[in-house]
Amino acid sequence: MPSSLQLFDDDPDQPTAAEALLRRARPVEAGHYDDLRDADGQLRPGWEAFAGHLGGSLDDLGQRQALLARQIQEDGVTYNIYGAQGAASRPWSLEVLPRLIEPQDWRLIEQGAAQRASLLNQIAADVYGEQKLLKDAYLPAALVLGHPGYLRGLHGVKPLGGVYLHVVAFDMVRAPDGAWWVVSQRTEAPSGLGYVMQNRLIVSRLFPDAFRAMSVQHLASGFRRLLETLQTLAEPCANGQSPRLALLTPGPYNETYFEHAYLARYLGLPLVEGGDLTVRDERLYLKTVQGLEPIHGLLRRLDDDYCDPLELRSDSTLGVPGLMQAVRAGNVVMANALGTGFLESPAVHGFLPALSRHLLGKELMLPSLPTWWCGERAAWQDVKADLGEQVIRPTYPFGSMPFDAVVGPTLDAAALKAWSARIERDRAAYTLQNFVPYAQLPVWSQGQCSMRGASLRVYALADGKGGWQVLPGGMTRIATRDSGPVSMQLGGSSLDTWVITDGPVDTFSMLHQSLHVEDLVQRQRPVASRMGESLFWMGRYTERTEFQLRLVQGLSSVLADDDETDPAVLEALSDLARINGLVPEGTPSLTKSPRVFERATVEALGDARAEQGAHSLAYNLGALERSAQALRERLSPEHWRLLRALGDNFRQRLLGPESGDQPDLEDEDEADNLPDLVNVREALDHLAMQLAAVTGSQTDRMTRDAGWRLLTVGRLLERLVSYAGILQAFWQREAMHTPQGFDLLLMLFDSAITFRARFQRRLELPALLAMLVIDETNPRSMACVLRRLRTELGKLPDRAGPKEDLLALLPQEGVGVTLEELCEPELGNAALQVLAQRLTHAGWLLSDELGRRYFAHSEPTEQMVSA
Repeated sequence: MPSSLQLFDDDPDQPTAAEALLRRARPVEAGHYDDLRDADGQLRPGWEAFAGHLGGSLDDLGQRQALLARQIQEDGVTYNIYGAQGAASRPWSLEVLPRLIEPQDWRLIEQGAAQRASLLNQIAADVYGEQKLLKDAYLPAALVLGHPGYLRGLHGVKPLGGVYLHVVAFDMVRAPDGAWWVVSQRTEAPSGLGYVMQNRLIVSRLFPDAFRAMSVQHLASGFRRLLETLQTLAEPCANGQSPRLALLTPGPYNETYFEHAYLARYLGLPLVEGGDLTVRDERLYLKTVQGLEPIHGLLRRLDDDYCDPLELRSDSTLGVPGLMQAVRAGNVVMANALGTGFLESPAVHGFLPALSRHLLGKELMLPSLPTWWCGERAAWQDVKADLGEQVIRPTYPFGSMPFDAVVGPTLDAAALKAWSARIERDRAAYTLQNFVPYAQLPVWSQGQCSMRGASLRVYALADGKGGWQVLPGGMTRIATRDSGPVSMQLGGSSLDTWVITDGPVDTFSMLHQSLHVEDLVQRQRPVASRMGESLFWMGRYTERTEFQLRLVQGLSSVLADDDETDPAVLEALSDLARINGLVPEGTPSLTKSPRVFERATVEALGDARAEQGAHSLAYNLGALERSAQALRERLSPEHWRLLRALGDNFRQRLLGPESGDQPDLEDEDEADNLPDLVNVREALDHLAMQLAAVTGSQTDRMTRDAGWRLLTVGRLLERLVSYAGILQAFWQREAMHTPQGFDLLLMLFDSAITFRARFQRRLELPALLAMLVIDETNPRSMACVLRRLRTELGKLPDRAGPKEDLLALLPQEGVGVTLEELCEPELGNAALQVLAQRLTHAGWLLSDELGRRYFAHSEPTEQMVSA
């Protein structure tokens, strides 16, 4: 009998991972470069090494793929797809197998990309300077000056340090003979750096042994180089202070917003939108709750056209009015410089070989695909007969050409004739490039390797001194099918890109080795006004949702009670439900038509559309999620996932996993299928637990800065107004005199346990008023809410006036009245209602004043007085 050790010996008949990889890999299509196998059908050296370090069966890739998908879901990595209904968020698509680049290939790519980046920067310097290249016909003036990306308002303006391009991205493909060709270049606001790092962090953890043993080059030093370059270039406009940098994003509806937030967090930069910034006296400032803070450098992900509505697109709501003037004044570094978009035109590629020889004295190491700008008649005549072998691209990115590329080999004779006529009508608008079949890479799918067409995007980063560092890796994008188009918008996917080095691995980390006092001070970053406002409303929506939940639970308990409910209690609940948006205006009360009222409440619970005046739980859950979108880089992953899941989880539990659209009350069959309030308790209880977790995250897992204080103030203001509304409704209807009304009031204040522990079953109004209004030791009493509100307001930054003005809107101490006054037999009822009205009014005034003071940044102006 074999020993136990022999049971774990390798099966000699079991194929190795390398053999299994060869067996399970589909062949490439004819005419494509095979990235997996060499000409003899054997694994290339990199893949041979990778398979040797898998540490298990090839079937384990399925489990790792599942882990990868789970990690993307947990991290909330998304990519927004635009369609007829706007932007729809979907998980980022990443494959489990990496792309492997051998050392000899990378040396060519690295040197060639650095050379091209230097060449493009020199071209930009000339075009915005002496324009000798245009005068000497190295570049057609019509191509450059007619391009929308050329900004005439910046001619003669030299950016700080003379650096026009800080980050350049090159999209490359590998031809059937193994040669590398540049297809396009991104010089305006290159995207993808955040996804590159996210891909690396996920995939390298799935194959730690292979990653270490294969000497895969790390990425961190490239990101640090980018940050240091911007800081160095921004020093002249910082007046001796440490330069302040930020990352400018179009906002959460941009297709790559996740990577903006991720990159900003990784680089340690505040993520800002155009509305967060303002220009005063030709200088750029960040609007914060502490006031205006200078910004000396912007790493932008916003296209030129939208950056300044005063001088560029007047309809842009994404930019900063006056930004162009701040750039002209030399008071801000823009990475990349405004006006570099003309270099992205595919037509420029046709002139780069001669420009390289003229400016660099060298041939291009990485050639572009042969390119013809049809605006030159000779070029069009030279290539028009071979249109079926070319790729048709728009010369300019704007206008009436809703396509990125049309592949000539895929067109029939009639289509080619139509395209030829179209080009003849406006030759300058079109550029032709040679078609090259993309190399195909292995992608693990359903137990085998399919081979997909792939392109590689690499990034060259300026050092500010004329040199360039190429990020050792990049973004590999693959097609949805073997030879389909490579496009993330069309459902493509991505691969982590491993550059194998035959030298030392750079183990640099973005974490500083040592911190100085000035570093610590700089890390205490100000809170942007937009972020402060989002936090303020996150607090309000969280509290509003919690209160609505307790109100619905109160309605449910009353309707489930077998005893007859006092009409005063039913009227008070009906009033509160209408005031707080649980039912539309005009809904008959519980005393008049309890079934209609209950149906209206249940219908509104899951309706996020806020129709007919109802703003119920689903609506406020959606508002809470939207307010959190602007806080992506501030919230913990668990907090963010929880907020994203609240609305969907509640709706699924409310109407069941098979539910579709919201039922229609006008349809009797659908109305009859609605559950009643008693039967939705499970959904309500689950939401209560989730909201408790949200409150815990807001209380214990967020930095106690001005932003957190605004969140807390938002919650307290909402609680103050809600509690005042409860008291007013119950006292107007005199609903607190019955045991059921008494208990319901305690439940709505979330104070039942505290009251019973102190007063047992005594149903006396003085005890009730003491607990809910006067007692500052009860965190749910109005006095405690006011005390905490005064404390948090006092800790807010001084801004646009003394904080005493804010505090003056609230009672100086307590609630402003005594318990004796509230319990006075003849005037106590009126005194309580006056108190509720006064505190409600104070809450709304305080909310408006906070918005004006900390979020709007509207400076007072002198009034014009007629003589």
